[in-house]
Amino acid sequence: MRIPLLLRIAILVFATTAFYAYVGQMVPQKEVQPPAEIVLKSDMSQAEMAKVGREIMEGKGLCLTCHTIGKTDGPFRFPDLAGVDNRAKTREAGFTDVDYFAQAMYEPNAFVVPGFNPGMPTINKPPIGLTDQEILCVIAYLQTLGGTTSVTLQTKHRYNSSAATGAAPAAATPPGTSPGGTQPQAPLKGEKGKG
Repeated sequence: MRIPLLLRIAILVFATTAFYAYVGQMVPQKEVQPPAEIVLKSDMSQAEMAKVGREIMEGKGLCLTCHTIGKTDGPFRFPDLAGVDNRAKTREAGFTDVDYFAQAMYEPNAFVVPGFNPGMPTINKPPIGLTDQEILCVIAYLQTLGGTTSVTLQTKHRYNSSAATGAAPAAATPPGTSPGGTQPQAPLKGEKGKG
C-alpha cells in the first residue's frame, strides 16, 4: 500500500514536533528574577552586616558565580573563600584585611593571587554596581570566614573615605604611604588572582 505524499509530510511534521516538545520538557526550567533590593539601615550591627553581605554575595554581587566557599577539590575559577580573612591579613605588606578586601573589589587586578588569572570585575561599577555600604557588608561577611567582623557602615578605607566630603578618590594613596609619598609597590613577579 502506498501512503500519499501529503500524509507522509503531515506524519513527519507531527513526529518532529512531538519529539522537540518531549525534549523541551526534559530541560530543567528555572525562572531567574533580578536580585531583590536590600535596604541597609544605618544602625546595622556587625552580625546583621555579615548576614546581608552573604545575601549580596549570593545575589546582586554575583560573587559565588566564580568563588566557592569550602570547596576542597578544584579546579577553581577564582580562589575558594574558606578562611579568606586569615589570608587577607598576609597577602600584601602593610594591608589590613579591610584594606585587602576593599582593594580586591575596587581594584581587583592590583593584586592577583598566584596560580589564578586576572578576571574579577570591578564590583562598584556596572554591571554589578555595588554601593560603598553594600561592599562594607560583603567585607563584614568575608571577615567571618576565618576571623571576626570589625567593620561597620561607618568604616572608612582608601576607596570610600572621601566619598562623604566630595573630594577626589583616595585610591591614589595606598595604605602606608603619604599623599605625595612613595609609589605603591608592584606585586611580586608571578603574583596573580584575587582571593
